[in-house]
Amino acid sequence: MRIRTPLLAVVATGLLTASLAGCGARDESSTTSSAASPCTGSSTADAPDPSELTLALVPSGDANKLVETVKPLQDALTERLGIPVRGVITQDYQAAVEAIGADQAQIGMLPPLQMVQACNKYGAEPALQTVRKGKTTYASQFYTNNPDKYCEDTPVTGVNGLLYCNGTESGTGPAGLDSLSKMTGAKTVMLQSASSAGYVFPSAALKAVGIDPTTDLDLTQVTSHPAAVLSVNNGDDEVGVSFWDARETVVKDTPDVAKNLVVFALTNEIPNDGVSISSSLSPDLQQRISDAMEDYASTPEGVEALTAIYQITGLDKADPAALQQAQTEADSIGLGN
Repeated sequence: MRIRTPLLAVVATGLLTASLAGCGARDESSTTSSAASPCTGSSTADAPDPSELTLALVPSGDANKLVETVKPLQDALTERLGIPVRGVITQDYQAAVEAIGADQAQIGMLPPLQMVQACNKYGAEPALQTVRKGKTTYASQFYTNNPDKYCEDTPVTGVNGLLYCNGTESGTGPAGLDSLSKMTGAKTVMLQSASSAGYVFPSAALKAVGIDPTTDLDLTQVTSHPAAVLSVNNGDDEVGVSFWDARETVVKDTPDVAKNLVVFALTNEIPNDGVSISSSLSPDLQQRISDAMEDYASTPEGVEALTAIYQITGLDKADPAALQQAQTEADSIGLGN
């Protein structure tokens, strides 16, 4: 198995490292079993408002670009809350979770699995879920540069100008999963194991057809969805996985993605990523943060800013039961908490 990872963690206004030993993270014994009722978080009664709030994000593409695109959001939250908000870019998903647990960050924009983990381990409230294309769920996609092998029908062009086969053009999963049985031995690129769309849900789908990604594939792991798309487009791998449809994030700069890559399968629907808020804050401040982010997302300038950050077109109240499905899928492939 090959792993390609960057060596540098980029931050917006200060250093937030992935190593948090000795920073006050809570005892692991407080972790709630994933089999328990969905976690809804906790708060600290009568906690005074902090002098500053830190918003942690994880790059899904160009981290340097995210440093710039997060500024309108942090400025809008600062104005609405009356408390300075500082955006930081963490090295990876787990670093963001641990930053919340160590109170190095009070707000996290996290994938669904990490929202559940932050709640189970540290009591962080799963406050909001993102909306994209009118949905609070999405599918992970399998795509290839070898459609003759994986497509049972002729690829069609979707509304976004990209190619699909096996009934995947709607973007709603599951679809085309029988074709996954053809992947044995294929050069495949996935994300790190913490990624719901880039590893957890695709691995569960592969397991259902008898394929173990770590032993039955020639597997490469990268740290971003665009990197996975480009790896297949460049011919380094035959199959890649990503959120639907991550090709849109690179097609402007790499237009041949539109003719080279075909989506051939979709996983079960995944709960969207969202916003978690630290349990170290008072219930009042937790609610004010949630209201401020939801209000900003309802404005044209908010939609523009959030789209630039994570292709977000709105924010809605989080559904802890739906988020728990991400943990259930992780359990099914042996990842657990």
